[in-house]
Amino acid sequence: MKSTQKGWLGFDRVRNSPGESGSWTIVIVMTQEQHHDRADDLPSRAADVRPPRRLHGGLVPRGTVDVVRDAIGHAHTVRLGPAGRIVRMPAERRPRVLSGAQPTADSYHLGNYFGAFKQWVALQDEFEAFYFVPDLHAITVEYDPTLLRERTYIAAAQFLAAGVDPDRSALFIQSHVPEHAQLAWVLGGITGYGEASRMTQFKDKSAKGGQDSSSVGLFTYPILMAADILLYQADKVPVGEDQRQHVELTRNLAQRFNHRFGETFTVPEPHIVKATAKIYDLQDPTKKMSGSNQSHAGVVDLNDTPKQVAKKLRSAVTDSGNVISFDREEKPGISNLLSIYSALTGDPVEAIVKEFEGRQYGHLKVALGDLLAEFVGAFGDRTRELLDDRAELDRILARGAEQAREVAATTLELVYERSGFVRGIRP
Repeated sequence: MKSTQKGWLGFDRVRNSPGESGSWTIVIVMTQEQHHDRADDLPSRAADVRPPRRLHGGLVPRGTVDVVRDAIGHAHTVRLGPAGRIVRMPAERRPRVLSGAQPTADSYHLGNYFGAFKQWVALQDEFEAFYFVPDLHAITVEYDPTLLRERTYIAAAQFLAAGVDPDRSALFIQSHVPEHAQLAWVLGGITGYGEASRMTQFKDKSAKGGQDSSSVGLFTYPILMAADILLYQADKVPVGEDQRQHVELTRNLAQRFNHRFGETFTVPEPHIVKATAKIYDLQDPTKKMSGSNQSHAGVVDLNDTPKQVAKKLRSAVTDSGNVISFDREEKPGISNLLSIYSALTGDPVEAIVKEFEGRQYGHLKVALGDLLAEFVGAFGDRTRELLDDRAELDRILARGAEQAREVAATTLELVYERSGFVRGIRP
């Protein structure tokens, strides 16, 4: 439907807000003008947004009305005054954050937990958070469909076990929101071949397996990642240093699209927590802990048994000498164990060094082994509990996908309008 206010094309999904009589939720589909966040761009009367087939009777009831998604998916609130006139629309909103981790292994590891998941949980307090399992990214290399499906469930369960709260964040699977792939195609049209070929991750991975065996999907992976971010108008993207280049590409594409077609995307910033504990491989403490390392003996998986953890700790590489001290350059092995101990307990490294003063490396290994076994044991129990109730896990993911699509569909609709696509008529 069309409103009487110039510039507004329409509204959709008007519904009564849960638990609030006389209060309505209005989702804005799009605007013609770029100044969508100004109160004077809104229709002057609530009657202008009333789909007769959905609301019964006169004007929208007076009170607070949540405009949960504007033309680029941002949240706003308006208040209806006499005769349903909109009198206030604050521009403030919670900043938005988005992140994900590929389901390419049977479990995430300790480095993932302290490097990413623990930060995600903390960000839920400050941001409107969107966390997802990027299964579309996982098919850029040869894979087993049955294994991918199971690993996707494991990934979602481990996100929840880590503390991602579906009541405070949208948790979903990437392929459940088709707008990711649709936006990636549009962004591909404004990405230069040379620009895409300079991405270091593609060069590194194709160098290992050879360019002829590398897929086009692997080449365009950063464009899909840009779509993941821009689709949700994310302000911040929690990434490691190895993903900075992809965030820069995302920023470039957002700015390019905005310049060519009009203000559409939020230009995101990387969110890198400098105080994050860096966890290194137990067998090679000069390399970060990674599931792609040649040997898995130095990787502590979040689904390891206490017995497996104890074995990995016993065989962890230490350094020459017998003094427990922190020195990343000269004593990388012991320094790594101290970092893990600090991350698990929250105690500063200096206090731990003092605690073990005069003791042997073996004492630190045993104490850390006990702490780590307790941690992964509890984490594994919670993960298995979630996986044992697939119906509930499916419900959580479906709810998250619905939340995600409210934003994603709004962004894509605006992108399509800006791009010159003919808008389809809804039956």
